[in-house]
Amino acid sequence: MLMEGANHSVVLEFVFLGLTNSWDIQPLIFVFSSMFYVASIMGNSLIIFTVVSDPHLHTLMYFLLANLSFIDLGVSCVTSPKMIYDLFRKRKVISFRACVIHIFSIHVISGVEMVLLIAMAFDRYVAICKPLHYFTIMGPKMCLFFVVTAWVVGLTHSVVQLAFVVNLPFCGPKVTDSFYCDLPWFIKLACTDTRKLEFMVTANSGCISVGSFIMLIISYIVIIITVQKHSSSGSTKALSTLSAHISVVVLFFSPLRFVYTCPSPSIHMDKFLAIFDAVFTTFLISVIS
Repeated sequence: MLMEGANHSVVLEFVFLGLTNSWDIQPLIFVFSSMFYVASIMGNSLIIFTVVSDPHLHTLMYFLLANLSFIDLGVSCVTSPKMIYDLFRKRKVISFRACVIHIFSIHVISGVEMVLLIAMAFDRYVAICKPLHYFTIMGPKMCLFFVVTAWVVGLTHSVVQLAFVVNLPFCGPKVTDSFYCDLPWFIKLACTDTRKLEFMVTANSGCISVGSFIMLIISYIVIIITVQKHSSSGSTKALSTLSAHISVVVLFFSPLRFVYTCPSPSIHMDKFLAIFDAVFTTFLISVIS
């Protein structure tokens, strides 16, 4: 649908081409996507309920884990329901406003999750490297600091990203070979030269994701080196916990680094990474956690 503006038409909705045009494959995608979506919702909800209801789990580590599960619920609910709903629709559309809200939500959630993962790494560092000072350092004020910082960073990152693109002129085309809204293709549909803007958005998101990933890997290397100096029994338990954390970090950052550090990923790879991140990653993180 187009509306005539003063100098050009304004796009009021975007049309998705979806995951696939094959009606034979769509039922299979529907079954597996729905199954993992429900499992992710149940798994993350169970983690939150368990942490909230058990007084013995009211520590910073589990507090951060509950917040991470809450964010993963958001990831599942932002992208998966519409993707599943659109599988059997011939015309897959989303309004301009809903698309902008979708992009805003994705980047807020991503920013919050990055900070929470860094906070969890810091928590493990203090617990393993400075065990005698753990409860002094990781008190209630630190819990509040990490959560507030996570949401401030997430909101700031998303607002800054959208501030540069939300007022771009969109006069067509309005069809995109995707199944969800995100900045890379959103910018490319604008009726103006967006090469500099594309580079800025890619650099912004890419630097944040790669920088956070490198910071986490360095912190885990320091922790592992420290763990190796302790007794074998303590080392085994600590390494078991760290392996779960590292798995979560790799699952979260791998799709982000590919999408936002490769200027032009292939359409098929982009879709695969998107569905992996939206459906499977949140489920796997809830299982690993």
